[in-house]
Amino acid sequence: MNRIARAVSAAGATVMLAGALLVAGCQTGTTPGASAGASRSGQAYLAEIRSAAGLPALRPDPTLEKAALRQSGYMAQSGRMAHDTGWRRDFATRMKADGVAAPAAENLAHGRMEMARLFQMWMASSGHRRNMLDKRFTRFGLAYAGTDDDRRYWTLVLGK
Repeated sequence: MNRIARAVSAAGATVMLAGALLVAGCQTGTTPGASAGASRSGQAYLAEIRSAAGLPALRPDPTLEKAALRQSGYMAQSGRMAHDTGWRRDFATRMKADGVAAPAAENLAHGRMEMARLFQMWMASSGHRRNMLDKRFTRFGLAYAGTDDDRRYWTLVLGK
């Protein structure tokens, strides 16, 4: 194989590996623009929100964070905020494929916001607030994927 063909092959492998890490929900921080441990960062916000309502704190869960990161990655790649993937994979189908048992819920957001603003926006929305205050839920996963212009696609997955 000549030098150019090897370089093209290596570049293609690198792109494929980066895409696989994003889709697989890698939490090592090697995927540019993707969250690494956002659940740990969001835990205090959720604990405060639930405590104010007399509810126990939620525990971060790696399975739920992986599902959240996968959806955030899809939204960032497609440039659209949605609970489905456009590949006939709605929320329930995605959760089942990711090993998340029902009941589960999902909050989405998009924009150039930090975590404090994110939770403030979700609390101002009755549906998002209801999800975060649902007594059935004991675990959560929070993730985002970024775009080149600093926008973030946030996903919060809640489960029991």
